[in-house]
Amino acid sequence: MKKIGLTLLTAFVGGALALGAYKMIENKYADNMSFEEKQKVYFTSNKSAPIVSSTGALDFTEAAAAATPAVVYIRTTYSSQTGGSGQNQLEQMFGDMFGQRMPQRGPQQASGSGVIISPDGYIVTNNHVVEKADKITVATNDHRRFEAKVIGTDPSTDLALIKISATDLPIVKLGNSDETRVGEWVLAVGNPFNLTSTVTAGIISAKGRNIGIIGSQDNEDENPFGRTRNQQGGPRLNKAIESFIQTDAAINPGNSGGALVNTKGELVGINAAIASHTGSYEGYGFAIPINLAKKVLNDIKKYGSVKRGFVGVSFTELNPEVAQQLGVSNTNGLYVNDVVPGGGAEQAGIKKGDIIDKVEGTQVYESSDLQEHVGRLQPGDKVNITVLRDGKEKNFAVTLKADATPTNRTAAVSKSAEELFNKLGASFQPLTAAEKAKFHVNSGVKVTQVRPGRVFDNFEIPVGSVITSINKQPINSVADIDKAITNLRNGNLVISGNYPDGTNFNNMFQVQ
Repeated sequence: MKKIGLTLLTAFVGGALALGAYKMIENKYADNMSFEEKQKVYFTSNKSAPIVSSTGALDFTEAAAAATPAVVYIRTTYSSQTGGSGQNQLEQMFGDMFGQRMPQRGPQQASGSGVIISPDGYIVTNNHVVEKADKITVATNDHRRFEAKVIGTDPSTDLALIKISATDLPIVKLGNSDETRVGEWVLAVGNPFNLTSTVTAGIISAKGRNIGIIGSQDNEDENPFGRTRNQQGGPRLNKAIESFIQTDAAINPGNSGGALVNTKGELVGINAAIASHTGSYEGYGFAIPINLAKKVLNDIKKYGSVKRGFVGVSFTELNPEVAQQLGVSNTNGLYVNDVVPGGGAEQAGIKKGDIIDKVEGTQVYESSDLQEHVGRLQPGDKVNITVLRDGKEKNFAVTLKADATPTNRTAAVSKSAEELFNKLGASFQPLTAAEKAKFHVNSGVKVTQVRPGRVFDNFEIPVGSVITSINKQPINSVADIDKAITNLRNGNLVISGNYPDGTNFNNMFQVQ
């Protein structure tokens, strides 16, 4: 009996050790998984009855039930100096499409929606919903409230990734926007007017829409694809990537950042804008395709910013009128106005005057046909582009180039860690061993994004800088930053590190 008992005890201890080791490995592995991989693990472990497309019976109850628990309400607060998200020009053009603006004296407030995509609190929303926000409050479908911090943003696609401190949250299953079809039923789920979980239905009325709204207020932005209109000067480019899914599902103020789901309850788009003269629904809504969003969100989580490849051309969309002006016979495609010196297009052999006709064998009719495809790729990836030159097709394998990182420098508290983190206005990535050796530091995180009007921007701490300590506490991760900024003395925050050229800095500012 003693021998049997000893055997059972040994088996029990061994099993416990194995289970503990497995859990440690599982957690470490999970940190490196993409959102799509995390979701596969989640839905494998949490099996539910398959949702069958309900278009035949026009019954959307199952799809709505699958999506609504993971759609959240987002309220943002801005200081009077920042004056909201800075989208006044866009609001004048399209109405108050981006959420409820409530002008008032003192701090300004706005609102929008978001979609939980990971059980550990990652939420996708629009950049314009959280841009320049001092405080972000998230209300979940079960009426819990959290403060959120901005992990990173991508103004080029109008996407942002924020995070709340919570676990075991409901999520929306990521779908495949490439498989959506014009005429397909979809649901728009959001929180307009602070109404919990509003669902509207409609069809997809078009795909690949470029409505010229992202970045329209700033002509100085750069673009990996090129300008879509003739402009004077060199090939300065506009980074905006628009390939919207157009739907007639009712989208109203406050829907921005909400979910566009198919009849299986799968997320196929992030609601972004409405085209309206009144600021309310008039029949046209636009959503960012989820397949484009996947790349952006995974990059932000992994690198702190989006790693985007550049083709290196500026172009004009062809139509009969433009073709006549340029003296070309083709009325479809993208006319190459110029190529960026040293860019991927020039190195591959594409020339000014070529007409981009196909990308990866797919016909190109407008800029979005190229933009969305290239927007999913990384620097160093190759893309096959077919051009028309002298009436003949020529194929080129273009290696996408990375964007140049700027290196020149031209910063008693009761606020939460999330609010202070958002005030910093930056995204971070842990240093590699090689980077620590380069800067001769034992700890540090690299600045991968700096948002305008925030502390890092005001103190001219550029992308590529290294933060080694905050209030003399060594920094190696975002979690270390959270700890450091919640332990302030006299409201002072001291940030130390190195600029990209290796020069040391030591900045102190007063938290207000």
